Amino acid sequence: MNKQSDNGKDGKTVSLVLGSGGARGLAHIGVIHWLEEHGFHIASISGCSVGAMVGGIYAAGHLDEFEAWVRSITRMDLVALMDLSWGKSGLVKGDKVISTLVGLVGDQCIEDLPIPFTAVATDMLNEKEVWLTSGSLFDAIRASCSIPFFLTPVRLNGVELIDGGVLNPVPIAPTFGDSTEMTLAVNLGGPAEEPLGPEVEHPEPVEASSTMRRKINRFIHRFKNNGKEAPGRDWGVYGIAHQAFDAMQGTIARQKLAAYPPDRLVVIPKNACGTLEVYRAAEMIELGYRRAERCFSELLA
Repeated sequence: MNKQSDNGKDGKTVSLVLGSGGARGLAHIGVIHWLEEHGFHIASISGCSVGAMVGGIYAAGHLDEFEAWVRSITRMDLVALMDLSWGKSGLVKGDKVISTLVGLVGDQCIEDLPIPFTAVATDMLNEKEVWLTSGSLFDAIRASCSIPFFLTPVRLNGVELIDGGVLNPVPIAPTFGDSTEMTLAVNLGGPAEEPLGPEVEHPEPVEASSTMRRKINRFIHRFKNNGKEAPGRDWGVYGIAHQAFDAMQGTIARQKLAAYPPDRLVVIPKNACGTLEVYRAAEMIELGYRRAERCFSELLA
């Protein structure tokens, strides 16, 4: 694709591709901050799952409000946002999160956004990608975020949709027609690294000691650290499903990036945090900023 100009930083218009990966995707916020601070102009955004959420909210002009919210979330806030589904298609409906976000930043039509935006989801029945470029922003985000087994699928425009990461965890293809000077992709499934630093602990309310709270906390931790707990641990069906999905996404991402390499690639280690560890937002945002800086290190020399 080689969109970048020979002048390096002089080529400042960017097609931004934000990948899937649960709470690790809060690193996307740090990447966006770095780009803005260094004079790059984000001219289009393509994202799936958490990448669609962060990218869509940024395109709508409300990233600051979203960032303030995620930075304030504690473990118990996360529990409160889990509206359990009693059906068989997913553990959580996701309506509470979407309603909270709509109340926080408002909903818009994608076609009215000041920055061209594509949310990528997966059509289960026909086994193909779906690029959502019009209609309700948060309907598209919710469809793109429908992690199999965890969040219930979404029926949109007569099609049953699940997480875009099933087929394309780093959706570069929607940017192919852009006239920007650079494509920058963020892959949240990079190789595991040594511990990146101590987890930031958040004080929890007294109710956290209740039996139900403890049970839900144990469930959250089944999704933590990509399976690094003691051998022989009984992960349960959702923990195993998550591990399989994460492994699948990592493999597909490597294949997609090899076939369609972006001009710049920011890589976040797959063990940076667990899928549901949204309460580690500050760490992930800082990590994204540092990794973006590393990606452009030669321009800063």
